[in-house]
Amino acid sequence: MSKKTQAAEVIVKLMVGAGKASPSPPVGPALGARGVKSMDFCKQFNDKTKHIVPDTPLPTVITIKPDRTFSFIVKTPPTTYLLKKAAGVTKGASQPGNEVVGSVTLKHIYEIAKIKQQDANLKHLPLEGISNSVIGVAKSVGIQVVH
Repeated sequence: MSKKTQAAEVIVKLMVGAGKASPSPPVGPALGARGVKSMDFCKQFNDKTKHIVPDTPLPTVITIKPDRTFSFIVKTPPTTYLLKKAAGVTKGASQPGNEVVGSVTLKHIYEIAKIKQQDANLKHLPLEGISNSVIGVAKSVGIQVVH
């Protein structure tokens, strides 16, 4: 009774700077350990993200197939990154709720929600729902929303 084992696809999640993928960590070791040539991924990723401001952190989901071929999805930058950029701050509050490090307007919230709506897992949600989520994230990093 021998069972044929079939290798499954492997999912690798990385945070990579736009246009800045290189075989150095975290990309090289994460892909090399799974038998994928990291240079192939880097070329494709950098080409796909060349229109985005360099170094913008982009969550990337890489699917590696048993034959060592891969595909990847690039998501929008993290909400906290977009909020800090809009507020002009470099880091969030050390005590969220008690400390305010910056402020954004509702227009900023709406624009960030429009960017986040491009992600496949948020496409079906109304803009108002995504906006409320962005406001929640703003509060958790110490960024005040002003009208």
